[in-house]
Amino acid sequence: MDPPSPSSSSPPPPKSWSIHTRREITSKYEIHERVGSGAYSDVYRGVRRSDSLPVALKEVHDRLSASREVHALLALQHSPNVVVMHEYFCRDDEDAVLVLEFLPTDLASVVREARPERGGGLSPGEIKRWMVQILSGVDACHRNSIVHRDLKPSNLLVSADGVLKLADFGQARILMDPGFDCFYENHPQLHDHNAPNPPSFVPNPEIPRQGGSRNEEHRSLGEEEYLGELDDIKGKDSMSEVDKETRDGGTSCLATCTASDLEDDPFKGGSYSYEAEEGGDDRYGSFTSCVGTRWFRAPELLYGSTKYGPEIDLWALGCIFAELFNLEPLFPGTSDIDQLGRIFSVLGNLTEEIWPGCLELPDYRSISFGKVENPLGLDKCLPNRSPDEINIVKKLICYDPSSRATAMELLHDKYLNEEPLPVPVSELRVPSSHTAQDEGSPGEWCDYRDMDSDSDFEDFGPVSVTTTNTGFSIRFP
Repeated sequence: MDPPSPSSSSPPPPKSWSIHTRREITSKYEIHERVGSGAYSDVYRGVRRSDSLPVALKEVHDRLSASREVHALLALQHSPNVVVMHEYFCRDDEDAVLVLEFLPTDLASVVREARPERGGGLSPGEIKRWMVQILSGVDACHRNSIVHRDLKPSNLLVSADGVLKLADFGQARILMDPGFDCFYENHPQLHDHNAPNPPSFVPNPEIPRQGGSRNEEHRSLGEEEYLGELDDIKGKDSMSEVDKETRDGGTSCLATCTASDLEDDPFKGGSYSYEAEEGGDDRYGSFTSCVGTRWFRAPELLYGSTKYGPEIDLWALGCIFAELFNLEPLFPGTSDIDQLGRIFSVLGNLTEEIWPGCLELPDYRSISFGKVENPLGLDKCLPNRSPDEINIVKKLICYDPSSRATAMELLHDKYLNEEPLPVPVSELRVPSSHTAQDEGSPGEWCDYRDMDSDSDFEDFGPVSVTTTNTGFSIRFP
């Protein structure tokens, strides 16, 4: 016989130390080995007992991250290029657990396996098919007012039969402010109601949510009730949203790696300075600049912007597409300052002539670089690629966010709609599983999650610090 339910005055039961101890979950799912781990979530491979369906069980230790992921996946549940959430478990005294479809590999592994020493590259038709699937997933996000904020190859999961799906929405934000309306006004093709996934938020009341005692049955959760619970989660959380977002703890259904072979130092023979102002202001509004993994982070984020929209995802797309072409990262920065420097070495300095809005970036006047006299240009970064291939990256890797092509625009781009056409999904070469670091080459591979050190200066050695009228200046040799 089950014990009586505790009264409202009773203290909450102690938190379980492991997902394996939670009977409401283990009664429905066999939990196997852990396949992914981050600072604030763990992912386990599992099987649904009722029909032997493989699943991934994501135990999220951060309440706000969990609420964001559930909220986003409910809104995107009918999108074929977004990971499916079968069910979720959430109650006050335990970590949230999301039951997701299990996908055995990711785009980072696809890129790694295609390198010359392994697979000999990706054909144009393969690259186009990967692009189409990524763009379809991102377009679904943006049509539902969702900014993913952490797009990278290891968060693009791939099924055994080649279907790519966006995953890890723990940093996602659903935009409901006027700024998002401006994004749609600037890109009128997004108002095409004949296009797939029109802007909407339609949570599925059939996705079961479990919580409370272990005798509680599945219950439907409509939009109003879910949003009420989401507000309650946010209200109960004692840690500020800004504090949470400055931590890099995301993990997808896989723990993945990518190469970080660095080219020659782009700063050789140059210098740049960072000037910190005294005092401070409340620069953290509803958003924070500390989102996204550094290699895929838009320049406005590196300059501290908190007023941004889907355009930051578009910059990340450009970096991902360049990696599909080159099979190596476009801007593998070792710190935020190094990241900006690598971007400048390719695109040139960010100035108000190029993007007048840069003057409003919080850190624009605090971080200064020496003038880049001869920027490389994206053409040199994409050797042996066709003009159309280079142009599709240029439409995304540009300073002015409003100039970046939308996902829908790119889906109609001539590059993706002319010979050679995207190959069928069934013809994509998919690694059998996530490929780990080569044992014989320590240091050759780097996890995308490990590139977000809080110290921007640790890799530069000696620096010169001088006092200025506004604080101090740091100049790197």
